[in-house]
Amino acid sequence: MLKKYLLLLAFGASILSSCKKDLLEAESQSSLDASVIFTTSVLAEGAYTGVVQSFMETNSHRSRYLSYYGANTDVDVYLSLKNISDDRTKLVNYKTNVGNTNLNLSNDTWAMMYQGIERANIAIYALNTYNDIPNNSAMAQLLGEFMTIRAVMYCELIKAWGDVPMRFDPITTETTNLPRTDKYVIYKRLLADLEEAQNYLPWPNQSEKTKSVERVSKSFAKALRARIALYAAGVSQNMDGTTGRTSDSDMSTDKLYTIAKEECQSIVDAGVNQLQSFETVFRTLMEEKGTAGLESIWEIPFKAGRGRIMSAYAVRHVNVDKYTNYAGGGSLGPNPIMWYEYEKEDVRRNVSVVPYRWDGGKQSISSASAFYYGKFRYEWMTRDLSLLATSDDGMNWMYMRYGDVILMLAEAYNELGDLSNAKHYLELIRNRAYPDNPEMVTTYMAGITDQTGFRNAIINERALEFCGEMLRKADLIRWGKLSEKLELAKSKLQQLDTKTGAYASYPTKVYYKTLADNETLEIYGLEKGHTDAYGAINYTSSTNWQLASSSDNVGEEYWNCLFRRDPNSQQYWPIFQYFLDNSNGVLTNGGVTYE
Repeated sequence: MLKKYLLLLAFGASILSSCKKDLLEAESQSSLDASVIFTTSVLAEGAYTGVVQSFMETNSHRSRYLSYYGANTDVDVYLSLKNISDDRTKLVNYKTNVGNTNLNLSNDTWAMMYQGIERANIAIYALNTYNDIPNNSAMAQLLGEFMTIRAVMYCELIKAWGDVPMRFDPITTETTNLPRTDKYVIYKRLLADLEEAQNYLPWPNQSEKTKSVERVSKSFAKALRARIALYAAGVSQNMDGTTGRTSDSDMSTDKLYTIAKEECQSIVDAGVNQLQSFETVFRTLMEEKGTAGLESIWEIPFKAGRGRIMSAYAVRHVNVDKYTNYAGGGSLGPNPIMWYEYEKEDVRRNVSVVPYRWDGGKQSISSASAFYYGKFRYEWMTRDLSLLATSDDGMNWMYMRYGDVILMLAEAYNELGDLSNAKHYLELIRNRAYPDNPEMVTTYMAGITDQTGFRNAIINERALEFCGEMLRKADLIRWGKLSEKLELAKSKLQQLDTKTGAYASYPTKVYYKTLADNETLEIYGLEKGHTDAYGAINYTSSTNWQLASSSDNVGEEYWNCLFRRDPNSQQYWPIFQYFLDNSNGVLTNGGVTYE
């Protein structure tokens, strides 16, 4: 039997706060024994809350991981990237220091993910020990949820740190300090766990819990297994600094792409999720209804007053107005080249990339270096403004959506040599992106004639589809494209600044005026073929649309701040100094050099 003090340590406040009455009614001598907690539904639910709570802790996903991980790619950037001496900037510019003041903390994301993993390990052990899982559907469902959330936490750790310590049982004296484990070994275990977990889980809306995207469903376990299979099928930086992948025959690329294909196909065939119109996906998120069976499959369930998604991702509001009682938003945004990567007929552009902010209750032109994510807008929210008075807005993070399932399925089919099915699923996403221009979709699809062409199309499509959703960095790593795509983005940013190359047919200025509603901004100069001559005559105001500044030091121009050294030399964050110092010499950063 697990010791009472372990359960107190692992779940403590979460169980006591959510289940206090039930705990008091349990037999006093064993009220915190695993045999009581994990055979009593409401108490076991409290333990689940305790695991998910690890995402919400101060320096976990709430204000650190989701505020920095994934920034500075060809798609997403940290808007203050020119502040190269700031430790926050060093988290995104591939020159991260081991003493970084934002994550070199005893309660940072690393610590909180392992806290959540330990809580899940205890719960999984106890549920299996004290229940007849095959004949107890309620506890089986909880077991599936614990296993899936644990897989999420390992996935988040691997994305940020690469090889990490692996522990799938409750901590013992012997396992307090563990060395790093090859990420592909962990992936293999996660794939097996999720294959088991999905058998315990209902589809969306097939149980009371799975009516909400805040709870784990069969769709999510399958989609997460597909995502992990694609990560494992790719390459990545090893502990010695080299790049490669596993030689384990059980983890061959064919086997992994087959897993991704079969999992995604089963979700499609089940018909329990759907593609919404692109804008509706994000309006639904902002409305916080949490309804399952639509595009969103699972969301990290932040609560009002705990979580800073809008603070980091939303279109910026310079001051309080009728849409928000908090002046903020927009510490992250699209790479400036992204506006120009979309065709103007692609409805995703105006949803994903916004060239204005809000100032004095109306739209105000931003700058070439500060586009915002239009997927996150205070003006789309329906929440009481009293709950939008601080940076802790509590908006959920949409971790998995059906659009990703479709594109993963298309990618898997292509890698397995089935171009016909691959094109079919890519076309579903293109049709949604071009609802008024089906002929453009037909022409585009006809131009994809082989596996290599389709692979390049997927690389491009995922950039357009997931701008602002922080999937790009992990995608580029697995494709072996991280440095290549960032070097290309750097070159494009220089051309955008000087209006040369692909940007030669754009004006040097952007022109604008406020419309009669005294709120909406009409903008001219962001479409190919617009001219300064027309803009100067027909618009009341203008601004130079350049990235360079007269105050820039040589080598510190915007494009030179996207990355400060070869991104492939530091694909992951270092294990920070606090955890190196407290590992009894077990943890190291291997052959990768960090400041």
